[in-house]
Amino acid sequence: MTETENAVLLEYTLKGGQILRVVRGDITIEEVDAIVNAANERLMHGGGVAGAISRKSGGIVQEESDVWVRQHGPVVTGSAAITSAGRLPAKYVIHAVGPVWGSGNEEEKLADAVNNALSLADAHHLKGISIPGISSGIFGGPKDICARVIVQSAVEYLKQHPDSSLEEVRFCNIDETTASAFVQATQSLLAIRS
Repeated sequence: MTETENAVLLEYTLKGGQILRVVRGDITIEEVDAIVNAANERLMHGGGVAGAISRKSGGIVQEESDVWVRQHGPVVTGSAAITSAGRLPAKYVIHAVGPVWGSGNEEEKLADAVNNALSLADAHHLKGISIPGISSGIFGGPKDICARVIVQSAVEYLKQHPDSSLEEVRFCNIDETTASAFVQATQSLLAIRS
């Protein structure tokens, strides 16, 4: 895998026609309508995937996030906000705030964050979205549990919203362990044989 390409590890088409893809690679180069940022409530994009997104956007994502927080206040855990993507290939960045592990009701809060991110994508009539391992980095969530909740939430969302504009949902992480957890979660939830 070169620096300019991401590797599709698994592809699956749901009964509704939407395509799920598990990708190992850099979410900042994903060519989709929106990438999801694993954000904190203040939308301060200093480290991890958030820091990479902010830097590669030319700082535009951080500027717009600061404006968003000034206008609306912090993004509550389990919810999401949207900004442009600046210089990234995507059009938008959807900032999903997952839980810090140990805060209680983590799986429910993570599912809410995913659902709210997908709902924002639908509200903007987006066709493709790429989601990282929300809460599985500096927020301390176990990678396997986070992957399962993220994939399950996305699949349930698409089943419950057959009129969704989304045609493709990608689960993307640069970390091989997280990407493998996404593959295992998708195979397990959808009973896919490897």
